[in-house]
Amino acid sequence: MDREKLYSLDRIRSLKESRRYSEAEGEIRRQLQENPEQPFLKTSLADLYLRQGRLIEARILIDEVLARDPQHPEALSVLGDLFIKQRSPERALDCYRQAFARDPKPYLVLKTARAFKEMKLFDNALQELEKVLVVKPKRLPFLKEKAFILNRMKRFDQALETLERVKEISPDDPFIQKEILRLRSLRRPEPQVLKELQTVIGMESKKDDAQLHGLLAQRLKGAGLVNDAAAEYSRALNLEPNNPYFLKQQGFCHYRQKEYGQAIHCLKEAFRKDSLDYVVRKTLEKSYEAQGDIGEFLTLLEETLLQHPDQKSLLGTIRRIRTRLKTLSTRSS
Repeated sequence: MDREKLYSLDRIRSLKESRRYSEAEGEIRRQLQENPEQPFLKTSLADLYLRQGRLIEARILIDEVLARDPQHPEALSVLGDLFIKQRSPERALDCYRQAFARDPKPYLVLKTARAFKEMKLFDNALQELEKVLVVKPKRLPFLKEKAFILNRMKRFDQALETLERVKEISPDDPFIQKEILRLRSLRRPEPQVLKELQTVIGMESKKDDAQLHGLLAQRLKGAGLVNDAAAEYSRALNLEPNNPYFLKQQGFCHYRQKEYGQAIHCLKEAFRKDSLDYVVRKTLEKSYEAQGDIGEFLTLLEETLLQHPDQKSLLGTIRRIRTRLKTLSTRSS
């Protein structure tokens, strides 16, 4: 591959990682005009669509590639990612395994481990990761994933030990620093932890650390200080506007405080970005109901289904809300 093409591929990858999706799409489409059947470009565009929640467009491109080559590894990999988005990890696992059989790359081992994690088969996930870590013990994505899985298994000491190894390799990762602080604080009294976090965030070098604000919010919420938690999640979100976790958690805090308008403001945006999140959807429904605005919730669901017609799980809720509104209308008349 010539130097210009390599530069272009690196640029596309960089634009995706920095969430400059419109620029990435423009770059891919420019290259597709020159090479309209190039499978890498089609799978790269499908991956871009997937990141934006444009699942149908992504699936069309994947199917085009697989029609020509049913075992194309990159297309199978992106198809697996699509199934993960659709909460079908078993189907994703099958895709990743087929892709690995054709092209045994480490990234497919990582994706396989994540599919096992989604299936709550944590031991299987760890076994997958060790296939790479036993040969390359400093591979960061694999160490991070191992730590997250150990945390899910409540093996907190091992998770902390793994994250400490990650920090040695990547000392400036704010998310890892936050997770280490969180795990270290698990056995300490809550008031002491809150005081220490507030002191750290008060430092000039840490005041703009979104992950630390998020951790403080999490601990405040756990201590029952929900209003303070909502304010901290808001600060974290201002510092990291594209973080869906902060947005959802701020909405949940407002809901717990019966601040339904503010809850709707946060969760409506979160729902549009991830309409498959059942907890967000249910909390939104309860918030609209508390405000006597269930019709507005139906409008939101219908708009979301128009934008994402592949998300059939919305249909059941839409039918139920329509029936409910019809019953209420009949009673009032």
